[in-house]
Amino acid sequence: MRILALGGPGAMGAVAVRLAARLPGIDEIVVADRDGTAAHRLCGQLAEAPVRVRAAQVDVTDEAALRQLLDPADLVVNTVGPYYRFGVPVLRAAIATGTHYVDICDDWEPTVQMLELDETARAAGICAVIGMGASPGVSNLLAATAAAELDTVRDAYTAWPVDVPGAGGDGGEVLLGPDGRPSAAAVHWMLQSSGKICTVRGGQLTFERPLRPVGLTLPGGRRGTAYTVGHPEPITLRRTLGLTGEAVNLMVMRPQTLAYLDVLRRDTDRRRLTHETAALQFAKPNLLRYLRSLPLSVRSKGPGTLPPFFAAVSGTRAGRDCMVLTHLDLTGTAAGLFGDMARATGIPLALGLAQIVDGTARRPGVHPPDAVIDAPRFFADLARQLDRPAGRPLVIVEQDERA
Repeated sequence: MRILALGGPGAMGAVAVRLAARLPGIDEIVVADRDGTAAHRLCGQLAEAPVRVRAAQVDVTDEAALRQLLDPADLVVNTVGPYYRFGVPVLRAAIATGTHYVDICDDWEPTVQMLELDETARAAGICAVIGMGASPGVSNLLAATAAAELDTVRDAYTAWPVDVPGAGGDGGEVLLGPDGRPSAAAVHWMLQSSGKICTVRGGQLTFERPLRPVGLTLPGGRRGTAYTVGHPEPITLRRTLGLTGEAVNLMVMRPQTLAYLDVLRRDTDRRRLTHETAALQFAKPNLLRYLRSLPLSVRSKGPGTLPPFFAAVSGTRAGRDCMVLTHLDLTGTAAGLFGDMARATGIPLALGLAQIVDGTARRPGVHPPDAVIDAPRFFADLARQLDRPAGRPLVIVEQDERA
């Protein structure tokens, strides 16, 4: 199979390309980027790979050039962000050229638009898997694993760490680029932490402000408060799990961080900050805004004993209310995974790609990961990539029945 890696030299794309170059069933990888020098550099580093790896220069806004690269490819791996600009156009081009598609889209707005292309993709015989990273991606598969323990599903909560112990880092390395400017990931974060976000209430899509506190009591006596952020999981899990209750994506963070982020949110909504300047001021805090955040910091609740990265799904089993918690054991060889967002995102992307390549996940249409990716196989493959000792489960499942 011939793979086109758009944005392949980027941090997350490069991790996926390096792993994909060792996968069976792949004959060629074309590493394409607007920065042709970076594409050639990565190809040079993979000169000894068992598959052919070559470079190409392309600007994805040049539709003719993009389609020319897509046409001979069997599968395109799209890591060009931000997805609210480039997700839908690249997917449309892939459908037009008959090219299977996978990405790491973590914006909820283009997720809705790409899901609307499902019928078009099915008619073209194209499989598109959107949001195959850490969150979304691993989070979806954790939720699906939890939901498999239930007869009916009501609520779904997915959460990822910002600055809490046990996550292996605070993500600071992705806030600023080498030039000192905010990274695309940081700008995306400010975008999804301001304005309105899409969540699920009563089984229906609804819109609300972000950073709403959500107190959770989870199996195993775990309890704490996390905060809402805009993400695709509520939208996609509503479709795949048939939710009738609430679904939100949450950030697990300290009260001080939440309070400062909320000051940036309010000033962004009042147009005193752009998403770019808010991202810069999160990476390099502004003293006056920090002082304004102190009262909320004192009033806000913290993460308590919540796991740093988890999915919690509630519903019924055998006629009784039940909640199932699934989370990763981030000790041992998995420690630090979420301190390196390039690996945390790029490795799942490559493992999802592998299931498309071998036909396991190649059903025509536009799908979130949990609709087509085999979750048990995925987590087994992830455990091997993390050198997990045999017999030590990577995914921990805890559950309790509730009155």
